[in-house]
Amino acid sequence: MSESLAELPTGGTVRPITRWGAEVMHHLPEPVTAFDDELRSLVADMAATMYAADGVGLAACQIGRDLSVFVFDCPDEEDVHHRGVVCNPELFLPVGRDRKLDDGDEGCLSLPGAFVPCARPTYARVQGQGLDGSPVSYAGQGLLARCLQHETDHCHGTVFGDRLNKRSLKKLNKQAAAVAEEYGEAWPAERRAPVPGVPGQGS
Repeated sequence: MSESLAELPTGGTVRPITRWGAEVMHHLPEPVTAFDDELRSLVADMAATMYAADGVGLAACQIGRDLSVFVFDCPDEEDVHHRGVVCNPELFLPVGRDRKLDDGDEGCLSLPGAFVPCARPTYARVQGQGLDGSPVSYAGQGLLARCLQHETDHCHGTVFGDRLNKRSLKKLNKQAAAVAEEYGEAWPAERRAPVPGVPGQGS
């Protein structure tokens, strides 16, 4: 099984981030079946793009690739960082009395500059395959739990806006529209001036 600080491939190219509304963001992607140099190259680009956008996670669909894989580099509730690559993720969440919700703010690199509360379980565990096809498993609480859920959602064709009520979704879209000019179509491959008051973008 994976360690909490797995190495991410380096040397990738920063890609423009695909936005909500693109078809690739809203359907079930193809499973990863080839664990080869092409996959490693894709994951290197995903990692480079995630870091360039100040994110904590990124799925392949977010750079326009129809493939079930995500990368992450995210702190848990104790500010301990975890990073890794998960292909074909499966999500496991607490049930019954063990299930507690956190209604914290959430954002998405595919709708940059916007954050609203989204209730998520405070603990999550993800299982899947690493870059070489071997089994991996990551689990945690806090922001890490939110990140693992958010990225697994992307690998199932779901954006977190799908989990919001109409009022929250309207607020989210209004925020995104207000700062849209700061994030061009090529962002973060081509960065514009920093947006005042906007922290790391999420996942």
